[in-house]
Amino acid sequence: MGRATVRENAVEPGRARRMWHLLEPLHALLYYAPEAFEEAAALGYDTGERWPSYFAWRAAPLGAAGPVRVASAFYGFSPETVARYVPAAWATAGPADVLAARLRAVDRAYRAVLGADAVADPVLAEAAALARRAAEAAGPAGRPLAAANAELPWPDAPHLVLWQAATVLREHRGDGHLAALLAAGLDPVESLVSFAAVGAAPEPVFASRGWSAAEWSAARDRLAARGLVGADGAATDAGRALRAGVERHTDELAAAPWAALGAEDTGRLADLLGGPWLAVIGSGLLPAENTLGIGKV
Repeated sequence: MGRATVRENAVEPGRARRMWHLLEPLHALLYYAPEAFEEAAALGYDTGERWPSYFAWRAAPLGAAGPVRVASAFYGFSPETVARYVPAAWATAGPADVLAARLRAVDRAYRAVLGADAVADPVLAEAAALARRAAEAAGPAGRPLAAANAELPWPDAPHLVLWQAATVLREHRGDGHLAALLAAGLDPVESLVSFAAVGAAPEPVFASRGWSAAEWSAARDRLAARGLVGADGAATDAGRALRAGVERHTDELAAAPWAALGAEDTGRLADLLGGPWLAVIGSGLLPAENTLGIGKV
């Protein structure tokens, strides 16, 4: 598709955020579904907590990446937390085996949550085809996690195509979000502190990223010195403006796949995703509070 056509089909950046809100739960089901933990346990991962399988599932497209590369790509996790799980993940199972198990996990989870009839419904196949078109238009340049997932072969089953497309698109947006954070001068821990400061989620929710109390406090002090948070830890007007700018920049960087798909087909996909989105949200498997600010930004 030429640049002129993309401009003609332009979708406002805010639509990119709304599509992320619809697609993110469809991707994230992998990290919480009991079927995924069963597949992880079969590979040998400790499923007493979700992090051993999380790091394996999400990092496997990168190959047997070490902790420095994974921490760089994931950004918000402390390097010490990443090092606790990587490269141990690859000592348990190789990336190829993890990727095969990942698709089995999604297949089983989608059948359980969406239902067998929905998985076989032509409506879902139409949604998968539209989502794949958008994912294939997501440029990989400067997007390491999106590119790694885009390089994987497409599965045959429509519900797996939908999940893979959702994954490419959410990682494409995520990679762009990291660029926006860097442009705003927010390092990994500052990005979380500043996000908590605008009320994206309570501070304890961010504890899962592994930063120590001292690291969190030091980041808050750095933000305070820039006038971005007050003495109570809440964002100042300048801090809120900075975070709003980060989200706008993220939307702009995430808009290209939807511009390529076009406003009409993007709207059609949004309509088609309503049923699967409600089923995943209604499953109760996803946490009500999350570090991504879904529903808050």
